[in-house]
Amino acid sequence: MAGNSLVRRLWQLCNLLMATFFGLAAAVQVNDPDAGLWVVIYLVPAALTLLVGLNPSVTENAVWRSLCDLHSAGCIFGTIALACSLVAYTQGNILHEEEGRELLGLVIITIWMSLCRSSAKNPLGGIHLTAAVLVVLFPFVSWLYIYVNKEMRESWPTHCKTVI
Repeated sequence: MAGNSLVRRLWQLCNLLMATFFGLAAAVQVNDPDAGLWVVIYLVPAALTLLVGLNPSVTENAVWRSLCDLHSAGCIFGTIALACSLVAYTQGNILHEEEGRELLGLVIITIWMSLCRSSAKNPLGGIHLTAAVLVVLFPFVSWLYIYVNKEMRESWPTHCKTVI
């Protein structure tokens, strides 16, 4: 029973950290030319994830699931569109392209929303919880890497350089 409580607390903590990440990702969009779109793209999972962090059983709610499914479908569509654009036009590291970073954000959202959605059916544990912890760590480690690696930011547009 104590192990189950620990798993539940870890899942809630993961959701609170991801809600924070999505909120921060929305906040750094202020300089972007299409900020309105990206703020919404990040604030929706921030809100959905915060709700899961506060009350994991919310994933059983039909409204929560519908919003999650609709937003995930939009993110999958955006991922495909950005991936096609990157394949056609990118010549180097996709993280050096704004579209590559946007694509990565959409992939993170889609994976996280999928983990949240599946937590309603199956209690998280084992591989799902491990995946959740890894997904939580990835954006924060990536941001730290980008912050430390100044060379990576040199080719970025001005609106991307002034946020970090």
